[in-house]
Amino acid sequence: MGEYINVVETFGCDVFNDSVMQARLPKKVYKELKKTIEEGKELSMEIADVVAHEMKEWAIEKGATHYSHWFQPLTGVTAEKHDAFITAPMDNGKVLMSFSGKELIKGEPDASSFPSGGLRATFEARGYTAWDCTSPAFVRHDAAGGTLCIPTAFCSYTGEALDQKTPLLRSMEAINTQALRLLRLFGNTTSKKVTPSVGAEQEYFLIDKEKWLQRKDLIYTGRTLFGAMPPKGQEMDDHYFGSIRQRISAYMKEVNEECWKLGIPAKTQHNEVAPAQHELAPIYAPVNIAADQNQMMMRILKKVASRHGMRCVLHEKPFAGVNGSGKHNNWSLTTDDGINLLDPGKTPHENIQFLLVLTCILKAVDEHADLLRESAADVGNDQRLGGHEAPPAVISVFLGEQLEDVLEQLVSTGTATHSKKGSKLETGVKTLPDFMKDATDRNRTSPFAFTGNKFEFRMVGSRDSISACNVVLNTITAEVFKEVCDRLEKAPDFELAVHDLIKEYATDHQKIVFNGNGYAPEWEKEAKRRGLPILPSMVDAIPALTTEKAVKLFESFDVFSRAELESRAEIKYEIYSKAINIEAKTMIDMATKQIIPAVIRYTTVLGESINTVKTAGEGLIDVSVQLDLLKKASKLLKAANSAMSKLSKLVEKIPEYAEGRDRAVFCREKVVPAMEALREPVDELEMIVDKEMWPMPSYGDLVFEV
Repeated sequence: MGEYINVVETFGCDVFNDSVMQARLPKKVYKELKKTIEEGKELSMEIADVVAHEMKEWAIEKGATHYSHWFQPLTGVTAEKHDAFITAPMDNGKVLMSFSGKELIKGEPDASSFPSGGLRATFEARGYTAWDCTSPAFVRHDAAGGTLCIPTAFCSYTGEALDQKTPLLRSMEAINTQALRLLRLFGNTTSKKVTPSVGAEQEYFLIDKEKWLQRKDLIYTGRTLFGAMPPKGQEMDDHYFGSIRQRISAYMKEVNEECWKLGIPAKTQHNEVAPAQHELAPIYAPVNIAADQNQMMMRILKKVASRHGMRCVLHEKPFAGVNGSGKHNNWSLTTDDGINLLDPGKTPHENIQFLLVLTCILKAVDEHADLLRESAADVGNDQRLGGHEAPPAVISVFLGEQLEDVLEQLVSTGTATHSKKGSKLETGVKTLPDFMKDATDRNRTSPFAFTGNKFEFRMVGSRDSISACNVVLNTITAEVFKEVCDRLEKAPDFELAVHDLIKEYATDHQKIVFNGNGYAPEWEKEAKRRGLPILPSMVDAIPALTTEKAVKLFESFDVFSRAELESRAEIKYEIYSKAINIEAKTMIDMATKQIIPAVIRYTTVLGESINTVKTAGEGLIDVSVQLDLLKKASKLLKAANSAMSKLSKLVEKIPEYAEGRDRAVFCREKVVPAMEALREPVDELEMIVDKEMWPMPSYGDLVFEV
């Protein structure tokens, strides 16, 4: 048995959190910093110098030798540059350890080396990282020792956002302003701030390291590009919530400890549906902190896996034929004094404020469904969404029986007079307690589902930052809140105006509500009939970023400028093209160097075996089975070689297309089908060729031997 951990003592021990600041900072400095965090008050350099000094002293006590501005550029991963605390040596040969307020507040990484979508030319290198004091600094321990990591935003010399954090903070300001306006209209004079709160459930696969190293596709692309299904997949549903194996339990224990030290409230862990798949879910946090913590969590999942002889795979679809991985973004709006704007209460039909907030969100999602879909657009998600394992690639809202009934009353009669109640669940076993069940069941096929006091956006890819979808959710909701406030502030009769708005929004945006089976083939036909956007792939979704409607939305709240939106669209097209190009080249490399030579060896051995048996049996022994195998393998080998040649020619053509949408469309429409055409005969060959000759671990080896 390993050492026991005292969670209370361990939690947040490596975080420069509020309790640490309160204990170490002078009262005046602490008070000024809290004003900056809570009210957005500008921080003076004098205060910053004191905070920096105490932060450095604390970090050194934790074993830190370096500090880093930790940020989230548009590469899909985090970035950092480490600087030691030491200053120039003194005359006696010793050094001082220092860290100034300027170094805390501002960093200067090379902006030209990060994706900018044309915002920055190669020779325009200057960019800045700016301290996000609302997200606490932390000390990370790894092979390099201790590093003080300071969460920051990243922008160009000319002020454009080059990261995920900056627009997220802007969107938080937008929804805070408009939500407070709304609360004031309802007579709330005590709440001072409204913050989007998020809990991000994280799914992942664990693969044995030695087997992972034998799969070039996993190494280069994060997913298997070839692989026949084993006799058993997930059809028995025995892995989901099943007993966690000891090797995995030891891994999860260490992951939890690492998370807790960094103040990440990791709470729930379990086996997911697919073999070798698992999930880790934290408690809610303000959205910018939740986004930072999710990035930290993904790093921890990977780092700890290496210590246990495994690899953590975060690709959305690492294995065909079994479920892929997502990230469920549980989103709600909470005030600084503990009010959840999405809490319906016991009688939702009487909770007018809740009904207005709810219908505002319906309007926001309906009018900007394309943007919400785009926020979850990812190369890996193209294989996952709509595959009867994840939400379909069509945005709809699940409200459940109770709220749907309330809205139907409002639409049909103009007034809601009752709410469906949860009934008693009787188990039929005397020794088991009867209890009240919820008024509404859950719908796991819905991409945007109301689940009690929050909305769960289930489309986000497992590797992706949760920032993008929350930027959209915050901004589109702020837009409708603003519209509502503009109307209500002028209304002569507030109560009547609220009533009319709720009915209007519930009526006009019914089409976005769907409580049925999102996996059903007839749903897509129904969605088309309703006029909902059907955007099956990343390439289809990207144009939503640069529509006039999107530009107007984001510019009106200073979340994105037109130039920033256009740059992000260019970056996404480029990311798609590069990812497909890498996958195609990896397939060609594996087919050329591993698979085709292995099949040739197999057919050669089989042919020699046939001749040997024929000779030994003097032509009297039936070798039809061997001949059939040889013919089938040879036929598939020819098909694989032909498909590989076609794919190679297409890959050579990719540079001919200008960067941007044209190249991405070519990759999706030509290269991806060619990749699928190569995979088909290879996967059939895997089922024929002697396992000892097949050059890589099979699906069965990867998912069942962890």
